[in-house]
Amino acid sequence: MSIIADDEHIENPNTSVGKNPVVKPEIDDNDKSFELNIRPKNFDSYIGQSALKSTLKITIEAAKKREKTLDHLLFYGPPGLGKTTLAGVIANEMGVPIKITSAPALERPRDIIGILMSLEEGQILFIDEIHRLNKVAEEILYPAMEDFYLDMTTGKSQTVKTLRVPLPKFTLIGATTKAGELSGPLRDRFGIIHRLEFYTNDELSQIIKRTADILDIKIDSKGAAAIARRSRGTPRIANRLIKRVSDYAIVKYDGVINETVANESLDILKIDEFGLDTTDRNLLKLIIEKYDGGPVGIETIAAAIGEDSRTIEDVCEPFLLQCGLLQRTPRGRKVSPETYRHLGYKIQSSSQQSLF
Repeated sequence: MSIIADDEHIENPNTSVGKNPVVKPEIDDNDKSFELNIRPKNFDSYIGQSALKSTLKITIEAAKKREKTLDHLLFYGPPGLGKTTLAGVIANEMGVPIKITSAPALERPRDIIGILMSLEEGQILFIDEIHRLNKVAEEILYPAMEDFYLDMTTGKSQTVKTLRVPLPKFTLIGATTKAGELSGPLRDRFGIIHRLEFYTNDELSQIIKRTADILDIKIDSKGAAAIARRSRGTPRIANRLIKRVSDYAIVKYDGVINETVANESLDILKIDEFGLDTTDRNLLKLIIEKYDGGPVGIETIAAAIGEDSRTIEDVCEPFLLQCGLLQRTPRGRKVSPETYRHLGYKIQSSSQQSLF
């Protein structure tokens, strides 16, 4: 099989994956204070994830009527979809405080023990990237989640004694981008496990309008829809893009974001109508031009691009798989016919062997 390229070839095969801060879904330092200001505080202002919201509303109402704590919850899915925000909403709806930490910060046993001992009755403990908990911390959590006890030892050698220290009843909310790396015993201790889905363009448009109102940015419906289409189904990216588009509108226009302003500014950022940036297009073009569309192994792709394979899997692939531009097969990765059309390639029959 050979191909014809209607536009440019691979722009820069050595470009490092995931370095574009605008479309990467992971949070950075600039996002933290920004997200705190725009995060919804209740279900009425939380947009999207309708099935999960319906389930949680019933669960929260039942817990309040029983005057008991919520079951432990586990949320998983790609970064930027609102797992931390949802934990804050649940705490507000329950009327209890929340303590937020991340698994990498709990390196030593005393770290997790200290947090558990400091919890109040009914409080929510949120652990981000919970799949990265070390084995010792995980085993400390088992009795804490199940029986609300801490198993501790005192003394040395022949005088060792085991103590069971009672804990206040609390709710653990875990968040992870890699549910498959969570151990079975830990996963089984969560009463509610739910995957957060990518957002629709309509949902993202509502989020963009809400953010614009909070930041006092003027935007019309078509402008919001244009940004939503290029936000990769991720609220964090949508909120980041509206700031960039607003800057462009203030400098080049009258500060009002419409469809033309949104498209022009996003074209300058090299974010296309699918939400792909230069790195995404390079990866797809590599598979098309160098490996006839695939299949090709992830390690081969990583070596050709000069990037770690896990970075490709974590940063690039989730959205490319979701929108059908990339496929995983037992033999490796391959692109779909839609990818050829989107990037301007024409597939020739296998009998024609030349590349034009």
